[in-house]
Amino acid sequence: IWSILISSLSTSTVLTMTSHHWLLAWLGLELNTLSILPITMKLHHPRATEATMKYFLVQALAASLILFAGTLNAWQTGLWAITNPGPTTTAIITMAVLMKLGAAPTHLWYPDVLQGTTLNTALLVSTWQKLAPLALLYMMTNPPTDLLLLTGLLSALLGGWAGLNQTQTRKIMAHSSIAHMGWMLIALTTSPQLATLTLMTYMIMTTAMFSALNNNATKTISDLGTTWSMSPTTMTLTLLTLTSLGGLPPLTGFMPKLLILNELTMKPLLPMATTLALASLPSLFFYIRMAYTTTLTTPPNTTNTEHKWRFKTTTAPTPTPMMTLALLLMPMTPILYTTT
Repeated sequence: IWSILISSLSTSTVLTMTSHHWLLAWLGLELNTLSILPITMKLHHPRATEATMKYFLVQALAASLILFAGTLNAWQTGLWAITNPGPTTTAIITMAVLMKLGAAPTHLWYPDVLQGTTLNTALLVSTWQKLAPLALLYMMTNPPTDLLLLTGLLSALLGGWAGLNQTQTRKIMAHSSIAHMGWMLIALTTSPQLATLTLMTYMIMTTAMFSALNNNATKTISDLGTTWSMSPTTMTLTLLTLTSLGGLPPLTGFMPKLLILNELTMKPLLPMATTLALASLPSLFFYIRMAYTTTLTTPPNTTNTEHKWRFKTTTAPTPTPMMTLALLLMPMTPILYTTT
């Protein structure tokens, strides 16, 4: 049944991304929501049920707004085409898409939903579920630039500030996703190709980070301190992924941020570029805090493994393929890791 749900999820996303009719796009979004709901509540836990209900209500409200906007556009223009909506239709659909993406100011549901699900489901919500709503913004020829710039900057600011006080890794990754959505929305106003590059980089880095967290069932920041005793290689790749998410040069995450800031400075948007660059500092702080806990601290409690990693040459967890891919994409000098 899970393979059927995953295939339905993929099919509905592709249907939305390839449709040029508002009804088909709305149908794809509804099928996408109905496919992810059983995956979200498979834990049969009250917190998972609460997260599923929050996700369903938000997605249903956003889909109803999209259907209303499409009907309004058909009434005003006589067309159901996505490419040329009116200004009112464009504003309503943009707000509905922001709600589906979990971007500010409609972001409060997003950390709670990720906290109530498993790490694999949180990865699915943070990566694959972004594709269908973003496709609608791509297909609109005249998106509301001012609205996207404002919400993008607000998302980058709130994603960093709200993540400072979090100790749960899933909530930290949720606020990381909110901040990255802000960068992506701003990139969409300047260059769709740059927005695509930002989306691909974000998905690769987020998949690598969730794979590292799921490999050791890491739920809190304190759990990160036990990674070194299980797999030093995973610990090193986690450190690189966190610093890349923070956008430190010369890692991969620095590339889209540099290009976005370059595009903003080439246009008369220098205050926006300055504020956006400063907004990335709070996000960088909690990434560095996670990296510090992972690599530079020794927890007072012991791990659940019977032996330490140096006695386990064959059963130590190995890096996942996505983490290896993320490492290969990082233009950095080789690291000499010496064990004692």
